[in-house]
Amino acid sequence: MHSANMLLKKFVRSSVLPFAAQHGMKKDLFPVSRTLSLSLRLKQDNSGSPSEKLDLDAWKKVMKSGLQEVSETVSEHKELSTLAAARETLEMWRLAGRSVPENISEEQLQAFMECPSKSAKKKYLRYLNLKELYKKNDRRKMDEKRERRLATQEQASKTDETRRNSFVCLWASCMDRAYSWRVAQSMIFGQPLVFDMSYEKDMSIREVTNTVRQIVLSESWNRRSVDPFHIHFCNLKDDSLYHKEFVKHYREAWGKLLITATDQCYTEVFPKDKLIYLTADSPKVMKTFDHDKIYIIGSMVDKSIKTGVSLARAKRLGLETAALPLEKYLLWNAGAKNLTLDQMMRILLTLKDTGDWKKALEFVPKRKYCGFVSRPVHELKKSLNLLNTLKLGKRQEELQKQFAKNYSKKLMQK
Repeated sequence: MHSANMLLKKFVRSSVLPFAAQHGMKKDLFPVSRTLSLSLRLKQDNSGSPSEKLDLDAWKKVMKSGLQEVSETVSEHKELSTLAAARETLEMWRLAGRSVPENISEEQLQAFMECPSKSAKKKYLRYLNLKELYKKNDRRKMDEKRERRLATQEQASKTDETRRNSFVCLWASCMDRAYSWRVAQSMIFGQPLVFDMSYEKDMSIREVTNTVRQIVLSESWNRRSVDPFHIHFCNLKDDSLYHKEFVKHYREAWGKLLITATDQCYTEVFPKDKLIYLTADSPKVMKTFDHDKIYIIGSMVDKSIKTGVSLARAKRLGLETAALPLEKYLLWNAGAKNLTLDQMMRILLTLKDTGDWKKALEFVPKRKYCGFVSRPVHELKKSLNLLNTLKLGKRQEELQKQFAKNYSKKLMQK
């Protein structure tokens, strides 16, 4: 038994202890070796006969548990060391005068570490710094507004002011109830409008946050409309970035929001013959607003303007597509014809209420077009081409007459 104990000690020193010393965990393995030696000594004392064998299965279990604890502690130390190194680099960049945010969360630090290059890390930190500055500016404005409101409340000590303020609060609460009642009715009787939430892989984290902001604006415009849509968020998964951004914005109101959110595709919820996918890349131009159809808007914001993504998705699903008639009513400048989601919502709400394209297209940013046209653009192009051909024809006739005069003068001189 003494020889077996010596062999076990040699094995621990030659195999386990160098591994632990390499990973800096030598101290944690001493209790394991001590327990092994103590268990063997107790067995030696308890065993009366030298013919009893060593329990190798128990020894293997003890060794495996010790190695698992060592690997877990090593991985934890590695994660802590990488996070500490990332925080040290951020502190160095801040001291160097670069745009680095003052407060950064663990999720943002993990995203910073996952950036593929140094330029991407700089851009991400610049984005976080601007976001923090915007938050500070908004907080400062809110504090100033609160101070002004408190000052006005202190000055307005008369009864008329208090009555007027109470009337304004009562009016706001009544309007809020009226808006909520309209949206509740639209969830039963209203026309559905679908937001496609399947473009998370095609966007960055910043673009997803901008998309959610535009959708929140669209929901507020729809809520204040006379005849609102029944909004559907399709392909919205619980663990997606869309869902996390919605919960960050709405907080407790997300569960009380009068919309329909589902992880199913819109082809599983609605019949295909009623669906129309609105995309700027569609060859078919939308002429009139159909109240019986269900329009789909792709929830995507991209600065690189990836053309054809939504059109390809609609074609894969076998859906009808349509584009807004921007060239028919607007003298368009150079640039893409992509609009934001809140602009699309206001255009569709105006079309639904009035059916007037000129009123609806007033929500297009004026920097993108020169003005409205009384006739379609293709007719104007035809008339311009006709004028150019007529001008060229007159010039050719004048040149021929001038040439004939000059030629006759040369003949007379000869």
